[in-house]
Amino acid sequence: MDAVLAELARRRAEFREQRYVPRDFVDRLKETGLYRAATPAKFGGEPLPPAEFLDRIERISVVDGSAGWVASFGSGLIYLAALPPQTQAELYRDGPDVVFAGGLFPVQPAEPTGDGFLVEGRWKFASGCMAADVLGVGIPGDDSTAGKPRVALLRPEQVEIVRDWDVVGMRGTGSFDLVVRGVEVPREWTFVRGGAPTVDEPLYRYPTIAYAAQVLAVVGAGVARAALNHAEETGAGYAGVTGAPKLADRAYYRAAVATAEAELRSARSWFYDLSHEVWDTVVAGDDVSDEQNAHLRLAAAHLARTSSDVVARLVEVSGTAAINNDHPLQLLLGDALVPKQHAFLGPAMYDAAGAVLMGLPPTTPGFR
Repeated sequence: MDAVLAELARRRAEFREQRYVPRDFVDRLKETGLYRAATPAKFGGEPLPPAEFLDRIERISVVDGSAGWVASFGSGLIYLAALPPQTQAELYRDGPDVVFAGGLFPVQPAEPTGDGFLVEGRWKFASGCMAADVLGVGIPGDDSTAGKPRVALLRPEQVEIVRDWDVVGMRGTGSFDLVVRGVEVPREWTFVRGGAPTVDEPLYRYPTIAYAAQVLAVVGAGVARAALNHAEETGAGYAGVTGAPKLADRAYYRAAVATAEAELRSARSWFYDLSHEVWDTVVAGDDVSDEQNAHLRLAAAHLARTSSDVVARLVEVSGTAAINNDHPLQLLLGDALVPKQHAFLGPAMYDAAGAVLMGLPPTTPGFR
């Protein structure tokens, strides 16, 4: 991992400029085991406890948020555990290191056929699609899916990638659009997003959607750590053009950095403690309660918000230099904003979690 992170530090500007992490670097990430960390052991995978995977994604994100975001989808194979076992066997036939990327929304109509679904449409936000081995797109569910959408799996040659990604944060994620034109996907190559797994291993009893939220939230934590590292390392040396004291000699700067440090560490500690607690529950063979799931979702949203707030506070106290587009904190500010804005981590999660904790149904679809 250290060698991969050193290479990432050298190449992150390249990835930001071209707007995606290329296949050769994703192959380097494969060498670290990230793309077999959610592959079932029965198919040659080496499933990691969620907290261990999250820690690795956080380490990558300290170096580059975009690469951390792309690597986080190594956890996405947890979704694919809902595929029929024979489909999974085919999927992992050439090995357990499979890169899955999906453009799930907006869900597009798909006409049922005798064998499956005729898929056609355009989907957004397919992070990491340029290096994917298999791609997923969202199609409607039916009475058998409890209202949840299906995901249809396709090979890269069946999909057109439209490089429509011009953003202020996570510029290197390659979250491009996917276009599919009249491809019939067999029913056995579709699954219900968040559906019941067909594999009986501990990782697939961990709440799927909550895990998907966690892997994105922890990217924000890595970005915030990078911002704090920068603020602490440069504060002692930076002096403004006005002749004012160095940043580290200003009480408000010291207090802001210390407050940000305390807030990030606190949110991060709660986030990881919950992940360990829920993992212990599934390893013991017990069901994860609705309250545990709500706490996972709440802690993930809180970490994403705290991480973004930390970077914003550091920009605010760092003087005029931080307004430059190429200033490290300015780049980190954009990256830290993205997890907080994600549908899995936005303000609605607080309402949904609060409802569950008070014994009410969640107020957001797909909360569990």
